[in-house]
Amino acid sequence: MSLGSMGETVAFLEKQGELVTISREVDPDLEMAEIHRRVFKARGPAVFYQKVKGSPFPAVSNLFGTRERALKLLEPAFDRVKSLIRFRSRPGDALKSPMKGVGALTALTHALPVKRKKGPVLTCRTDISKLPRVRCWPGDGGGFILLPQVFSQDPCRPGILGSNLGMYRIQISGGDYLEEREIGLHYQIHRGIANHHARALERGRPLRVSIFVGGAPAHTLAAVMPLPEGMPEIAFAGALAGRRFAYGVRDEAVISLDADFCITGRVVPGRTRKEGPFGDHLGYYSLAHDFPCIEVDAVYHRRGAIWPFTVVGRPPQEDSIFGSLIHEMTETAVPDTIAGVTAVHAVDAAGVHPLLLAKARDRYVPYEEKFPRELLTHALAILGTGQLSLAKYLLICDHDACPELDISREEDFFVHILERMDFTRDLHFITKTTMDTLDYSARGLNRGSKVIWAAAGEKRRSLAREMPGDISIPEPFGRILLAGPGMAAVEGPGFIDYLRADKEMRVLTSAFGREAVMNSLPLVVVVDDAQDAAEDFQSFLWTAFSRSDPAHDIYGGGDFIRFKHWGCEGPLVIDARKKFFHAPPLVPDKDVAARVDSLGLKGGPLFGIIE
Repeated sequence: MSLGSMGETVAFLEKQGELVTISREVDPDLEMAEIHRRVFKARGPAVFYQKVKGSPFPAVSNLFGTRERALKLLEPAFDRVKSLIRFRSRPGDALKSPMKGVGALTALTHALPVKRKKGPVLTCRTDISKLPRVRCWPGDGGGFILLPQVFSQDPCRPGILGSNLGMYRIQISGGDYLEEREIGLHYQIHRGIANHHARALERGRPLRVSIFVGGAPAHTLAAVMPLPEGMPEIAFAGALAGRRFAYGVRDEAVISLDADFCITGRVVPGRTRKEGPFGDHLGYYSLAHDFPCIEVDAVYHRRGAIWPFTVVGRPPQEDSIFGSLIHEMTETAVPDTIAGVTAVHAVDAAGVHPLLLAKARDRYVPYEEKFPRELLTHALAILGTGQLSLAKYLLICDHDACPELDISREEDFFVHILERMDFTRDLHFITKTTMDTLDYSARGLNRGSKVIWAAAGEKRRSLAREMPGDISIPEPFGRILLAGPGMAAVEGPGFIDYLRADKEMRVLTSAFGREAVMNSLPLVVVVDDAQDAAEDFQSFLWTAFSRSDPAHDIYGGGDFIRFKHWGCEGPLVIDARKKFFHAPPLVPDKDVAARVDSLGLKGGPLFGIIE
């Protein structure tokens, strides 16, 4: 079934028993987001908000809240697009699966956009102030568009097939934006719109942008697809929706004719505003910074328009489902793009970009003892490829050492790599480089470091499956808990500065001086709350890798610098304590949470869904 609007989507989900309706008025300021989070956590249905305070438009969220529901919204085109991507990189597979080849060709016929003069979205006009101003977290600087499809064209190569469609943050209230006339645009580094904006600035001209909201659910997923530069998401959106992307032009602005809403405007050279703060998908606030703003020309909407939104925060959230779908569609694309790489996995629990796992073949000098050589070539290729370049920690192992190792099983992967790493040799840092815009583990926006952990060869140690009983943790450190095989969380004192931290870490590593202990616990993470960090492996990953900057926060027992190479005898220690310059973590408003509790009581619309 090809769904073309939010109205069709809501009706479809209602028939499927995948929708709950809240008929009482709900507040877009924190309340709707809290409802969404609670229903998502319970793996509940999509939520239709019939009356939104301060807006004439209803809203819907949690559309993609479960993988099963997401596939219902995207099939049958989803499987056809998977086949199309696979056959693009492996044409011979089409001969082995001719029926799937036919499906791939069907998807391809829907990829070419179609231009029309009229469409449902052009029926009505409204104002920015009448849109649902969803604010998700208490520290957010205002209301945001939370599932935007932001369209721009290359000023040097205008045209629909030279366009970019991305999901960039749009702030529609708060801050010092001029009411009704300006809205905020936040994009991260290495995004397609950044290249378009840079070229517009070079020419001294405004960059025209259009923001589509709603329409086909497939268009939303297309906006977050990490496609190669030069490959238009518009074409992918048509293939995934099972119908050609229909667009029109009004006052020089490109408009998605099937969208529920479309905002048109221009990014004016030299005009910036403070954007944010915003509670983001790493689980922390991204803080207020100067970003471009959009001068609004018009706001269009179809009759019966419904406003879709999501909520991001500490993983997992609804965007985690997006990530799993994207990984499923593109699992053959990266290995076929980077020769020798057999698998890549961005770890959602750590916030996606902070931690990347990979397997590759290490074929250099096959007759000598194995140690990472070609793996480093592959690692640098990965860090030079698209959005993979934003990885902060890249852990890579030799495919042939364990071909059956599934890198999506994160704890198994860590066990494999920690059993084989030589810490005197296998750590490689890249310092003073760019970091994901949303990562505040280092000082300065977009600035930080990276590290490669590489492992090849035979197993060299056995990891502790229980905490060794003869470890004496020195003051000022507290309890130590096992977070996984060979991995420990140690409670440390509050962070003061890096001079103090260096002394503290040397005291700590002295407690692991015996070789047997170093080998059985090769990875130690210093945290503020050991119980929270070791609660489960996902919590351990989030704490360790979202709160550390490799060049500043990695230490090791018996560390040394030799010919500009840093290494250590072990264990490897990551200081993942909160630093005074870190962005604050996301915490819901207690009063709003209590208000949402009442919706789950008997007789309430969420009874039997939330606790």
